[in-house]
Amino acid sequence: IIAAAGLRRSFRRDAGKTVVALDGVSLVAAAGSLTALVGPDGAGKTTLLRLVAGLIALDAGTLSVLGIDVARAPQRVQDRIGYMPQRFGLYEDLTVDENIRFYADLFEVPREQWQQRAAEMLAASNMTPFRMRLAGQLSGGMKQKLGLTCSLVHTPQVLLLDEPTTGVDPISRREFWHILHDLRDRGVAMVISTAYLDEAERCDRLALLHRGRRVHCDTPAALKTRMPGAMVEVAAPEPQRVRDALQGRPGILGVLLIGIGAHVHVDDAQRLPEIEAALSQAGVAATGVAQVPPTIEDLFIALLENGRETAR
Repeated sequence: IIAAAGLRRSFRRDAGKTVVALDGVSLVAAAGSLTALVGPDGAGKTTLLRLVAGLIALDAGTLSVLGIDVARAPQRVQDRIGYMPQRFGLYEDLTVDENIRFYADLFEVPREQWQQRAAEMLAASNMTPFRMRLAGQLSGGMKQKLGLTCSLVHTPQVLLLDEPTTGVDPISRREFWHILHDLRDRGVAMVISTAYLDEAERCDRLALLHRGRRVHCDTPAALKTRMPGAMVEVAAPEPQRVRDALQGRPGILGVLLIGIGAHVHVDDAQRLPEIEAALSQAGVAATGVAQVPPTIEDLFIALLENGRETAR
């Protein structure tokens, strides 16, 4: 459904400086798949989505969506996809129903078809009671769900979402992802950028971007196997003291604070006795020290800290 190879895009900034937003990025997405784009600010996630949507032109590379060359026929692509940017263009002085109708009219969707589609989407997102409410009076989560409904009113085969759940409450996030999984079951190909790594683990494939390059792209389970060394979880009431006691010691590659303590990235799982001894020497009360499987967050932090930026 989406086939991108060697995508490159740069922008000219003030004083004539050129910034490379994407540098040789490749991406493939199949029908009925969910692909997550993960990376720090400035990694190139939004630029990649805008390229796929045909909103900006390529400097180099090849890109096709639904078999259409995006560079040659961007409007044909835009007629067939749904795109939800970070700030979706809702009209706050229109009601929920009026916003949906407006987007349906833009895509020339027959009245009976869009009304049925809207009813299904609003019911799935628990938005039916708010159909007559002005968009400007909706909560942040409701606005995002309305934006998704507007993006899907013409039943696209491809859906592009740019950090759609940022700032959304946990219940709305759960409802949002329930809708996405339902769309995947219906064969929609989706590419979503997200700041939440727990969301990325729900996707079929995960692309790690850093400084405009694709660092890795694989299933979440396969990516975790690429984690160098081992991960040790230290349960302690004062995680900051765990980091202070271990940071910089031989074999310690990184320390990530978590709610119950810290995840300690080590070069070898045999370091557990050394970790326990270091904590004891520093007077840190640890209620548990054990090797655990790495999370996607562990992997991502390790890749950035160790400078593993070579595209694969």
